[in-house]
Amino acid sequence: MTIITTMRAAVVERADATWELRDRAVPELGPDDVLVRIHACGMCGTDLWLARGALTFREFPLVLGHEGAGEVVAVGAGVTRRKVGDRVGVFMMQKADGVCAFCREEHTDSFVTAANCANPTLTGVTVDGAFAEYVAVDVGGTVLLPDGGPYEEAAPVLCSGYTVWAAIRRAAPKPGARIGVVGIGALGHLAIQYARAAGLHVVAVTRSADKHDLARELGADEVVTDGAGLQAAGGVDVLLHTSSAHELVLDAVQGVRPWGKIIVCGIGFDEMTLPALGLTSNSLQVIGSAHNGVEYFVEALDLLARGEVRPMIEVFPQERIAEAYDKVVSGAIRFKAVVTF
Repeated sequence: MTIITTMRAAVVERADATWELRDRAVPELGPDDVLVRIHACGMCGTDLWLARGALTFREFPLVLGHEGAGEVVAVGAGVTRRKVGDRVGVFMMQKADGVCAFCREEHTDSFVTAANCANPTLTGVTVDGAFAEYVAVDVGGTVLLPDGGPYEEAAPVLCSGYTVWAAIRRAAPKPGARIGVVGIGALGHLAIQYARAAGLHVVAVTRSADKHDLARELGADEVVTDGAGLQAAGGVDVLLHTSSAHELVLDAVQGVRPWGKIIVCGIGFDEMTLPALGLTSNSLQVIGSAHNGVEYFVEALDLLARGEVRPMIEVFPQERIAEAYDKVVSGAIRFKAVVTF
């Protein structure tokens, strides 16, 4: 058997640098690790912020990527939950340190763990990620992928799809409830599909006229351009914030029905100032949501496998990863860039 010792990985040398393919050593396995041969990795907004230095967790150079889909090619001595040949997804929340004050409270791993553990292992953030031919991760940082189906389509669900489905589940809407999806982008185009799969009445909120027909094709029952339009359409019980800026969702709050919920899963760097009188008088809830329990992850992948959700992707071979990054930064991608290795 040929033992592979080198691989190609996309390296970001410094903030705002061009992404470059370089030869690197194949990572070594720890006893609880699996070695995954990556076939596809989606590009997330977090990757952009890390590459540009807007978010900092470790020194450059970086190998990013936390939407990796591939197959297990080797397992550590202590691994029993995965075997060689398993199709797996590699996601961000890989491992908690297990010893800090937060971990001693024995929480189930989620994005809250990533934010509160004193020393978490986060794929593509605190350690090298999946924009590479191989990645070694703790077995807990993998999820089994359904049989069949392209790796390229599974990759976006490993963060973007997981995020919006977990947010819908966190909202716990009643059957047939009305849900507004603000922002029709990498997250929003998936949120529409997941909400439709859940049997909800979906109202897309977007100022981009060229996305109105597309939103309907994705499953939106109605499309409006702003909060006044949302209110005129009958309002929503849940407002799902999927945008990278807060302006549109702040305007859309006027369309949230009494006792409604505003679920924030889009991350922006602008200020989010909500109307205190409106929140109080209408008893609205504002809930932050990212990656919640792994059980929601499995559900999100199952809906993909059943054909109820299909990411809109543009696929780039590894040699064109710098082009993929530039197109994502410019907003020219509809809606997810996926790099194959």
